[in-house]
This record gives sequence, C-alpha cells and structure tokens, in this order.
Amino acid sequence: MTAAAGPPPLPALYETEIAHTRVTPLRHSLRHRTYMWLVDVDDLPVLPRLLRPLARFDPADHFDGDAPTLRAGLDACLAAHGVRGADGRVLMLAHARVLGHVFNPLTLYWCHDRAGRPVCVVAEVHNTYGGRHTYLLHPDAQGRAETAKVFYVSPFLDVEGVYRMRLPVPGDRLDLTVQLRHTDGTRPLTATVRGTRRSARPRALLAAVLRHPWATAAVSLGIRRHGVHLYLKGLRVRPRSAPTPKEGTP
Repeated sequence: MTAAAGPPPLPALYETEIAHTRVTPLRHSLRHRTYMWLVDVDDLPVLPRLLRPLARFDPADHFDGDAPTLRAGLDACLAAHGVRGADGRVLMLAHARVLGHVFNPLTLYWCHDRAGRPVCVVAEVHNTYGGRHTYLLHPDAQGRAETAKVFYVSPFLDVEGVYRMRLPVPGDRLDLTVQLRHTDGTRPLTATVRGTRRSARPRALLAAVLRHPWATAAVSLGIRRHGVHLYLKGLRVRPRSAPTPKEGTP
C-alpha cells in the first residue's frame, strides 16, 4: 500500500448513498442515503455544547468497548493482530452517535506510521445481533484488498467466501466497494458507499441532520426491513454455527 494524496481537512462530513445488491439466489437491491464522518482518532471534533447530542464518538461503541479512548481500543486491536509501527495518524470513517443511538455496519480505520506512510486498514464490522469483528487489511496502491469472511452478518448468507474490497482514502469523493465472492465463482453480494465531502461546520451538520433525521437508527431499521422483505420472498435463514463474538479483536 503506497501513500496517496492527503485526506481533506478534518473533520469532514460525507453525504453518502449506501447500496447493497444481491444476485443469488434471487435479485434484490437496496439504497439508503445518509451521512458519515471522517475524523482523526486523536483529534475528534469538539462541537458547540448544544450540538453535542448530534455527534458523539464513544470508545464504548468500538472494538471491545472497554478502552478509555478510540486510540487505545485501536492499539489493542492492532496488537492482537500483531501489527507494529501504526503509531501515526489514523483516519476513521464512521457514523457518530446521534441522540443516544448509533449503529455502524462498517467502520474503517486508515492507519499510518509516524512518517505518514500507510501501514494497514482495519475494517470493523458490526451485525444486528450485537456482534463485532475486525478484519486487518493491507490494501495495494489502488486501495484493493482481500480477506476471508469469518463473521456472521447477513442471516441469509453462510460464513464462507472471500471479501474483495476497494477502500481508497476518502478525498473530495468517497468511493468504497465490498464484494463477497464464493469459491464456485458466484458473487452473491456487492455493497458500495459513494459520497461527496461537505464541511463539518455546525451549520452543515444541522443541515445533514435535518435531511437525515435519526440517521443511524434509520440504517438499523432499514437493514431489518429489508431482511423481512427477503424472508417473505423465500430466502432461507442460515443458522449461526457459534455465538456471535462481542469483542472487536480477532
């Protein structure tokens, strides 16, 4: 993974469209508009007091939930993965806690060393059953990486296959892709996150909240609503073979 152009001024907001497309065993797609934050984990936004309920970054919402700071939680995760030297700037793309609620299906951490060179990307996945899991990735110069699927997410997909991802560092545009590929050549699920950078000033945050009220609750409810739709269309629920882990380490 080589160094790319620097990120936009932080913190930044991204007006995003999240899309999921299933092609097997039946075709189905969903699209959801929301907004996300890109922040430096060591320099989190400090909002005016009246706006703080609209954007809070709580360490309890990430990794094992016990660390005093996001950096401490990330450092413990990296140590568990055997990663050294990722002690420079870390960019985090995530939903903030809004009015007491947060749900982050995917949080990304672009980790650098002290010289600013990229070291790795951590993809933290949350499912709707309360489980958390982290994938350690080493993207190439185009932001592409692969990892085996080992965490139960969709109740309609077994824990098998490989995730092929494209995760370039966000700039003026956000352009992420995660595709699940099975050994038989099928690609049952492709998820994309596309977005445009916006100012993170208080006025811009208020505008985003008004456009997307209860943003993270809407994401969680949307996932459940589409799950019911798929179940009614005849998709079989795949049982979980083991209790879903609640920690953010491997």
